[in-house]
Amino acid sequence: MTDGRSRLRLGSANGSRALRVSLPLLKAARSSAAGVAVREGERAAPLNYARGVRATMQWRSVLLGLLLLRLALQALLALLPALAPGLCLRRRFPFPFPPPPGAAGSSHWGSLLWRDGDGGGAAAGGDEYERRYSGAFPPQLRARLRDAARGMFVFSYDSYMQHAFPRDELDPLHCRGRGPDRRDPSNLNINDVLGNYSLTLIDALDTLAVMGNSSEFQKAVKLVIDTVSFDKDSTVQVFEATIRVLGSLLSAHIIITDTKQPFGDMTIKDYDNELLHMAHDLAVRLLPAFENTKTGIPYPRVNLKKGVPPDSNNETCTAGAGSLLVEFGILSRLLGDSTFEWVARRAVKALWSLRSNNTGLLGNVVNIQTGHWVGKQSGLGAGSDSFYEYLLKSYILFGEKEDLEMFNDAYRNIQNHLRRGREACNEGEGDPPLYVNVNMFTGQLMNTWIDSLQAFFPGLQVLIGDVEDAICLHAFYYAIWKRYGALPERYNWQLQAPDVPFYPLRPELVESTYLLYQATKNPFYLHVGMDILQSLEKYTKAKCGYATLHHVVEKTKEDRMESFFLSETCKYLYLLFDEENPVHKSGNKYMFTTEGHIVSVDERFRNSLWQDILPGEEDAAEKINELKAVNFSSNCNRVPDERRYLLPLKSNYMRQIDRMVGLI
Repeated sequence: MTDGRSRLRLGSANGSRALRVSLPLLKAARSSAAGVAVREGERAAPLNYARGVRATMQWRSVLLGLLLLRLALQALLALLPALAPGLCLRRRFPFPFPPPPGAAGSSHWGSLLWRDGDGGGAAAGGDEYERRYSGAFPPQLRARLRDAARGMFVFSYDSYMQHAFPRDELDPLHCRGRGPDRRDPSNLNINDVLGNYSLTLIDALDTLAVMGNSSEFQKAVKLVIDTVSFDKDSTVQVFEATIRVLGSLLSAHIIITDTKQPFGDMTIKDYDNELLHMAHDLAVRLLPAFENTKTGIPYPRVNLKKGVPPDSNNETCTAGAGSLLVEFGILSRLLGDSTFEWVARRAVKALWSLRSNNTGLLGNVVNIQTGHWVGKQSGLGAGSDSFYEYLLKSYILFGEKEDLEMFNDAYRNIQNHLRRGREACNEGEGDPPLYVNVNMFTGQLMNTWIDSLQAFFPGLQVLIGDVEDAICLHAFYYAIWKRYGALPERYNWQLQAPDVPFYPLRPELVESTYLLYQATKNPFYLHVGMDILQSLEKYTKAKCGYATLHHVVEKTKEDRMESFFLSETCKYLYLLFDEENPVHKSGNKYMFTTEGHIVSVDERFRNSLWQDILPGEEDAAEKINELKAVNFSSNCNRVPDERRYLLPLKSNYMRQIDRMVGLI
């Protein structure tokens, strides 16, 4: 290489995990610097002895004076709070943030924190990473960031209600609404998601509750009940309708009917389970997708009024078909009707049965009639991501042991075939861990890109206790964010450049940041959240909301604000900075769906009335415990308390990752 920047070179999936970082220019620079130092020493002439003595005495006097002055100033500062308690001695941090110096997404706030008097002992020395990220995080700044995240949501939500409701989405550049593309049915990017049912309003319901806005939550629920109907001639993707609409209706219903009301009074006067009935109506309209398939894997799309279209595609992605179990399972257990959980669970089992006998991996696209893998790529991003997520979350919510058994097997195969880099995140030699895309049958590398959806995986690793590995993978995606101020949809780690350069306000990095902070309480992740919030404010804010970045390098915008920006991105940012939120303090246990909808983890979801449809659990129990010991226990407590105010990743490894993505 002639540019001196590190590059990744991956071995095969069956063999070496080693990645090579070549830095010849760095070595050359070190050699050159050493040579210059020797030549300068040879040219140095001896000083006159008497002149040296006088100079030494003068410097001692100056240093003594400065020391006395410093002691006097410290004494004065110590007395000031007692002498003038009303004085405001803290630096104020205005919002919006000022333009960041240096690389996109970086900020100078870290250098200012320690002037504020809130900690900073850990940040006084060390290298640039320690100075910027270590130590405590000022509570006043944290409160301002929480309010800024809430303001981001409020501005977007109010803009949608003013300019777009009752249409599905807001066009933030032109301040108008957007619905299905009736003129072009093949425009799946729009029509898969927008069903002419006020999508953004529905998707945002539980975010209103989490932020404690009871009056607007109650108003929004009544609007949904009074104005939304699913009796539409709209062909939508089963997956998108399930996670965005069905999941939000169920989440809001659970919040309304919670007898503890932890978020404030979110009850609705004369509420008669209308949201649950709407969820049931929608799910019934999605059921035709599960009919007339030879494998039990559902069709990818369904018309809400007419059923599966005659020309429907027989190919679907693994995540789309296998990530319905949480929402369908909640609905079944609330209704006491096994139908919905049964069809979703049948689809998961069908996909699981098609995994490779050699590697145990699944592909990303399958024919629902033949069971033939059309897409043989196995990875953690688009087409696969939430399949793995819902194996674990289904177990957390429902307690069905077969879900945990499948997840443990899947996680072990991912570690064996997708993971590259050194064995440990925070120790040892070699390159940092990275999960790549491989052929499901051979485990051989298929390409050199990863996509932004994969940034969810560190958060999933947190849920199973593999915190150390999560720290490394999160740091890799954060480094990409620092370089561009956003995550490109696809990033080529070999070329150190985006392959697909747009950023549609996705939440996955924020989600993992939030979960890692909850697991470690390390203020590093508050700094990360601050960088993300700053970048969103600087690069994506538009006249009437926040806009998709068409190109992360050029920072051009697209006129679209997807509903998940309100249901996930804003919510996770808000919760990251709101330590006192009922999610953290109420004593309730919560889980987030893949669309960020909050559901309580309680016994009513762990008790089903149809145990006969879930065979084989007794035989799996012993094996599950063994797998749990392998995957969970060894990592669960590997982040000790004494590391709380240190960098979660050693600075030399953090610098290595920054170099790996071309940031330095």
